[in-house]
Amino acid sequence: MTKHGLLIIGHGSRLEYGKELINETAKMIAEKTDEYTIITCSMEFNEPNVEEGLAEMRKKDIDYLVAIPMFLAKGIHVLHDIPEILGLSEGEFRGEFTLADGRKIPLVYANPLGSDPLLANLMLKNAETAAAQHL
Repeated sequence: MTKHGLLIIGHGSRLEYGKELINETAKMIAEKTDEYTIITCSMEFNEPNVEEGLAEMRKKDIDYLVAIPMFLAKGIHVLHDIPEILGLSEGEFRGEFTLADGRKIPLVYANPLGSDPLLANLMLKNAETAAAQHL
């Protein structure tokens, strides 16, 4: 069965926790669905970097690729650097991705996490946990 590709792009960190967070998120997604082949990568500091993540994804049997930045907001990496690596112009969200066997498939670029009620709920939960633990 052909799956969809999901390239999760983190910022990267000098601390190992940053890479662990991205990998743990990928595991949680994989537990929710088997529709995606998931590869994680980082813009800076960690391996694989985005180019290496894309190279690994080229080897997979996927019918389209979604590249999703695991960033909160649109900054330089999200608006300029990542699209450039994906072969997209600034402001473009759809392109083409060539697999190792030469097939060309759709590539779509997702928005960062942004403002979302789920994020608000998570922040409230973290605030309540901090207050319970430290007051």
